[in-house]
Amino acid sequence: MRDEDKPVAWLAGEVKTPPFSKEARIEAGFLLRRLQRGEGLSMPHARSVSAMGPRCLELRVRDADQIWRIMLRNDPDAVVIAEVFSKKTGKTPKRVIDTCRQRLKRYDEAAREAQ
Repeated sequence: MRDEDKPVAWLAGEVKTPPFSKEARIEAGFLLRRLQRGEGLSMPHARSVSAMGPRCLELRVRDADQIWRIMLRNDPDAVVIAEVFSKKTGKTPKRVIDTCRQRLKRYDEAAREAQ
């Protein structure tokens, strides 16, 4: 990690083998590293999830038999991971969006209290 790289804050989920294949884990790490270095990502690697809030993204990581999603918010000072799951349908489930919003809200409250 370079000094100017943003840290990754894991609120939930993990990227490890298994259940991720080695290749998918490496791809996820590569995409997260790009975000840490301030690069922007777009389709097919990421899409905006405005229902979660500003700066929120869904990373898309293809694996042998499934597609992983990493739900995150790209803050100016950190990449905040709210959820990691295998997506089986075209639409992100509402319960996942709601859970991510709650986690991010708690993260923001804790950050304000720490100041």
